[in-house]
Amino acid sequence: MYLVVIAWLYVAVMMSAAEATADNGSLLGAIVTFFLYGLLPLSLVVYLMLGPRRRQAIREREAAAQALQLQEPSQTSSGNPDTGGHAASAAETDGVAPVRKEP
Repeated sequence: MYLVVIAWLYVAVMMSAAEATADNGSLLGAIVTFFLYGLLPLSLVVYLMLGPRRRQAIREREAAAQALQLQEPSQTSSGNPDTGGHAASAAETDGVAPVRKEP
């Protein structure tokens, strides 16, 4: 694939150089030639050639996410009452119930 990209860019640069150095050519024409004959079609070809690799990477990410989801137990179904996400107070960590005043 890289050989195709390098060869295509070489031909596009040579066409642009020929356009720029021609008697009736211009630098603007060389730039337009490079973009229209070089970068624009090359970007389309590279995008199409890398399509299967992108789809495979997406499938691998989805499979890894699904495997990770199956490995981790759900915290909501664990039955643990202390899953609120708040830090425990000092009395709760010592095993001593807090003392309250009666109204």
